[in-house]
Amino acid sequence: MSIEIKRSIKPVNYYDAIQLLEKRLENVINKSERELIWFLEHNQIYTAGTSYNESEVLDKRIKLIKSSRGGKITCHSTGQLICYLVIDLTKRKKDIRKFIICLENSIINSLKKFNIISKSDRKNIGIWVEHNNEVKKIAAIGIRVKKWVAYHGFSLNINNNLDHFKKIVPCGIKDKKVTRLKELSNVKYLDFVKVLEKQLIKNLSASNYF
Repeated sequence: MSIEIKRSIKPVNYYDAIQLLEKRLENVINKSERELIWFLEHNQIYTAGTSYNESEVLDKRIKLIKSSRGGKITCHSTGQLICYLVIDLTKRKKDIRKFIICLENSIINSLKKFNIISKSDRKNIGIWVEHNNEVKKIAAIGIRVKKWVAYHGFSLNINNNLDHFKKIVPCGIKDKKVTRLKELSNVKYLDFVKVLEKQLIKNLSASNYF
């Protein structure tokens, strides 16, 4: 079965999204539904992965939602591209690191299409670009795997409000800043989604998967 592509136009409630994601996870495990790539946005919300630390919350007034994904604290808001996935690794290589590399390369290659050079970092998972002589994070990745089905996904800053990140230590990295696509290019949100979708389908297809 081919991977289902889902695109949501309006911001999706975080709890509703996770409920749908977890239901799809169980159905993919049971082989009763297709794998999923889902592009969407959330309204402003702070989520914490399984390895977060309370000290990474700088503004104690924010509401922090605990997530089952890997990683630490991040902020989602409109203008940020969220890509949730449910991908069966039993159809590919049962290697979580290779799956993350696949996602990283999909983002890197998509940015390259708009003449933006980016890179991954083994120490600090995510995608990084150089902006104003500083290396800054433009995309965060948080994955969980159950019975060799990978789910959750990544977020990429396009034209979201970066001030929201000042209330936390994004992804637990104190000495690095975040940036957004708007600072680097005039590419539109939907144009980037189209390019990213093609890259993901290409890289996640069982025949091309490395």
